[in-house]
Amino acid sequence: MEPWIFVTLGAASAQTLRFMLQKRLASGTLTAAGATFARFVWSAPLVAVAAVLYGAASGQGLPVPEAGFWPYALIGGIAQILATICTVSLFKHRNFAVGITFKKTEVLLSALVGIVVLGEAISWGAFWAICLGLVGVLLLSRTPGLAQARFWNRATALGLASGLGFAISAVGYRGATLGLASGDALLRALVTLACVTAAQTLILGAWLLWRERGEVGRVLRSWRVSGLVGITSMIGSACWFTAFAMQTVALVKAVGQAELILSALVSVLVFGERITRTEGLGMIVLGASIVALVLVT
Repeated sequence: MEPWIFVTLGAASAQTLRFMLQKRLASGTLTAAGATFARFVWSAPLVAVAAVLYGAASGQGLPVPEAGFWPYALIGGIAQILATICTVSLFKHRNFAVGITFKKTEVLLSALVGIVVLGEAISWGAFWAICLGLVGVLLLSRTPGLAQARFWNRATALGLASGLGFAISAVGYRGATLGLASGDALLRALVTLACVTAAQTLILGAWLLWRERGEVGRVLRSWRVSGLVGITSMIGSACWFTAFAMQTVALVKAVGQAELILSALVSVLVFGERITRTEGLGMIVLGASIVALVLVT
């Protein structure tokens, strides 16, 4: 297999662990925004140090971001903040595996964002794969326990908003990474990640100080768990950014669907949650649409 595939699988594994930790934080004393802030505040300094050390050790020096770098980086960073908050909030409405599967609509939405932002056309095969994915989303969106399960509900809105946010952030990060003039794939990924996480820490930290007084302090006091969120976030993001520098967003995100299998295992084995037959069918259909999208891309 090509190197970018191994890097992507590493990203999916680290991200599953990070969302598992964030679900625990959000189920305890932190809000969804606080659990999201935990991933940035601890990883930002670690990524900055890693970028400097790798740049020095490899003898490449650090590439200086130019003006065209920042719009992609900031739009991607803000979209990721909102998408992560939506995902963590979704865990309060649906089980872990369904929440992660909803988030994985980002693969399908990435194709649509690519059309709008980058002008990339899709084939008829890709179009039908996206339609199949919509069927999977409809199955997942049915709320268990209601006499008449509604397709459109708060969980559905959070899930689709999460997928769209992550799709926008992925396209933004690829644009930012490719916008750096020098450095190998790992160095460009680390520099981009360092700039993005620093900006995210400042933006979300300012929001919490304004709207959720005391939440920053609670995040810092929960350092035993939130620190692990930051470390797994750094590892996962570094892998994602490196993969984006090596391969197109659509293919990277498609291989990253290994996260669906990992999330199902975590949902059952760690959280003791039950996956209904309809939810399982929805996960299979959505996963099949993603595989089909890869094959026709």
